[in-house]
Amino acid sequence: MASESSPLLAYRLLGEEGAAFPPNGAGVSGVPSARKLSTFLGVVVPTVLSMFSIVVFLRIGFVVGHAGLLQALAMLLVAYIILALTVLSVCAIATNGAVRGGGAYFMISRTLGPEVGGSIGLMFYLANVCGCAVSLLGLVESILDVFGADATGSSGMQVLPQGYGWNLLYGSLLLGLVGGVCTLGAGLYARASFLTFLLVSGSLASVLVSFVAVGPRNIPLAPRPGTNASSVPHRHGHFTGFNGSTLRDNLGAGYAEDYTTGAMMTFASVFAVLFNGCTGIMAGANMSGELKDPSRAIPLGTIIAVAYTFFIYILLFFLSSFTCDRALLQEDYGFFRDISLWPPLVLIGIYATALSASMSSLIGASRILHALAQDDLFGVILAPAKVVSGGGNPWGAVLYSWGLVQLVLLAGKLNTLAAVVTVFYLVAYAAVDLSCLSLEWASAPNFRPTFSLFSWHTCLLGVASCLLMMFLISPGAAGGSLLLMGLLSALLTARGGPSSWGYVSQALLFHQVRKYLLRLDVRKEHVKFWRPQLLLLVGNPRGALPLLRLANQLKKGGLYVLGHVTLGDLDSLPSDPVQPQYGAWLSLVDLAQVKAFVDLTLSPSVRQGAQHLLRISGLGGMKPNTLVLGFYDDAPPQDHFLTDPAFSEPAEGTREGGSPALSTLFPPPRAPGSPRALSPQDYVATVADALKMNKNVVLARACGAVPPERLSRGSSSSAQLHHVDVWPLNLLRPRGGPGYVDVCGLFLLQMATILSMVPAWHSARLRIFLCLGPREAPGAAEGRLRALLSQLRIRAEVQEVVWGEGAETGEPEEEEGDFVNGGRGDEEAEALACSANALVRAQQGRGTVGGPGGPEGRDGEEGPTTALTFLYLPRPPADPARYPRYLALLETLSRDLGPTLLIHGVTPVTCTDL
Repeated sequence: MASESSPLLAYRLLGEEGAAFPPNGAGVSGVPSARKLSTFLGVVVPTVLSMFSIVVFLRIGFVVGHAGLLQALAMLLVAYIILALTVLSVCAIATNGAVRGGGAYFMISRTLGPEVGGSIGLMFYLANVCGCAVSLLGLVESILDVFGADATGSSGMQVLPQGYGWNLLYGSLLLGLVGGVCTLGAGLYARASFLTFLLVSGSLASVLVSFVAVGPRNIPLAPRPGTNASSVPHRHGHFTGFNGSTLRDNLGAGYAEDYTTGAMMTFASVFAVLFNGCTGIMAGANMSGELKDPSRAIPLGTIIAVAYTFFIYILLFFLSSFTCDRALLQEDYGFFRDISLWPPLVLIGIYATALSASMSSLIGASRILHALAQDDLFGVILAPAKVVSGGGNPWGAVLYSWGLVQLVLLAGKLNTLAAVVTVFYLVAYAAVDLSCLSLEWASAPNFRPTFSLFSWHTCLLGVASCLLMMFLISPGAAGGSLLLMGLLSALLTARGGPSSWGYVSQALLFHQVRKYLLRLDVRKEHVKFWRPQLLLLVGNPRGALPLLRLANQLKKGGLYVLGHVTLGDLDSLPSDPVQPQYGAWLSLVDLAQVKAFVDLTLSPSVRQGAQHLLRISGLGGMKPNTLVLGFYDDAPPQDHFLTDPAFSEPAEGTREGGSPALSTLFPPPRAPGSPRALSPQDYVATVADALKMNKNVVLARACGAVPPERLSRGSSSSAQLHHVDVWPLNLLRPRGGPGYVDVCGLFLLQMATILSMVPAWHSARLRIFLCLGPREAPGAAEGRLRALLSQLRIRAEVQEVVWGEGAETGEPEEEEGDFVNGGRGDEEAEALACSANALVRAQQGRGTVGGPGGPEGRDGEEGPTTALTFLYLPRPPADPARYPRYLALLETLSRDLGPTLLIHGVTPVTCTDL
């Protein structure tokens, strides 16, 4: 073994065991999988074999010879601290509930969600596949070092032919043996692993005894590869027995060239090889689907295995440093054979550990693949891996994995791939630490593991140390693995996954949001940072889809709540009819692509339900300050679900995943002339209630006519030019002077400006119409308004129109709530509303020529059309008996204006200060 040139030299990565059985221990066919394995056979044995592997026989001299005893012990201590941190996280998660088949993949996916869990699970699977191939190639090269035709050294038997084809044949034969054992089930694998454990233990025992029983001897060293043996004098290493001077010589570091590769060794390179050799801590955890009591067996067995291997490694380090000189350690990594009482037993141990590592990698890969297929994260591509035998053994996944390992064997030597595989394992370890850290930080009441020897500090250190080791071993492989994980996560996010697993991200968000909501003090609010927080009351979303999207654009990053009132009395109902409706409304929010919350209530009347929602919607400093209602008119309701592409469904009644279609969850629009849930009296009363509660009010009319490109989420740089018209004066109570600067008029300006900041409305031009009194000189009021707009940083066109000829300038002002027409009779008020409506419509059809920001053209040329009109909404009258007349005037005022928002603001929203 002195000339051993296995790819395990540079980066030893012997695979880890992973088992993934169907949830609840049942296969696809309903056959329950047997949970027979004890702590010793199911956890201790596979973990010890994975952490020992060939490394325990071929890496002791390499590490001690180059790093010296002191640095070797430091490396071992650091490596095991890193592994122990992950073990603590594994034990915590394993004792927090029933651990089903899938091991590390199950823990990660059920904690971090299917996107991260699926991507890491697939990487863990590929790591096991490649790890199996690396183990088999290492076993083949180890056999050929002794029995191959090109074997060197005095112990070479030279009976097996060598070459690429022969090596591939040997690897394929060994893979067939390994695949046969794994195909027959985990029970046979466990018995084979126990036999391997006995062979390895016996081989190690013979080595330990040999250190004491064998006397000093000189051991010939084989020539380095590439040198002429006849021209180089014979060299010898020395086994001195226990000698104090040998120990002193081996205490310090003596980094030199690796005799198998010619590369100069450093602390980082030796540490990376050592760390690669002692990974394998997931071998027991990944057998969770086969364990009798995984919540007890995983922590206990893993800790025992880690402690046992740590003790053996330290013992071998000390014995080697006491008895072997530096030349022997650095020039013959397989010196255990040379000092053994019976050298064939060491060979048996080497071959047994390599064979066990390949078996554990293959069966682990098949179980992980079966778990991924069961979760249906990657679709039909993994469908063959769902097939199981009558006893619950996923032989389909075994054959699938066997085929991939056979393909990897075609690559031959895998020095570089071994580093990638190790990095993949470290990604999985870091993900387990991150899962435990997330659960601890989320402070979820149901996270109460019986294993308590961990904290968020150990989890955080585990994540950091695994990431550090990744980049220490191979920066390129580390970066590539993280990029691959990101791409797979994006793929799974786009494809969608099960939502019943629970997402720790939601728990973390809840924890953080609650903390920041408590810090959002309403007493510290300032007008500079005001933003609209909307409550949109929706009766049937089929007819309100355009308004739903328009309100989403008006919120400017503020709170947006969709409210709905279900009529009924809970006393007369067997259960709450509101709770089952939330799923449909949340699906509506998703399909409409709006950022809104949903708040539903049960009430005997819509008016009372609106009061409930206005009072209790939101939380802390995030409560609605503006009520949005659709306009109350006789226009027949439209079903926008039929024309909107986002709501077109391939099959009526069902959607992807088998969930009901929205068309079946929301009733069809109200037929023309049918009774309405809200009377005109209650509609106006709801507006009055909102104003009494100091809420702003927006009434939206004909929003279905808003140009579709204006309601899209993207920019409309190529969209048709439109105007947004703002009338900041109460047209039902005209008066001259600077009336446009009241609180409500400024609120209109603010809302129109907010809309113009939305990308879809960037190309729309804001026009503000200034109404002059009969005796007011043109230009004066316009100058004052332009100065105000300049202070408010609002870019808009200003146009003066003469209005209010019939106003009595000398009459005293009366309260707006008294009525809206200055004491005029109904006929006169109706005429005033008609005149105002005609004035607005006339300005809508008139383009701007030569004005600031207006389109160029000749005088009288028609400009862009008006896409949306903002009108001043007067307060309802104080007398409820006049509510119907008030609503009739609003209908006359806004008739045939196209999309219109009637707005009444009661709170200051603008500020000229920095």
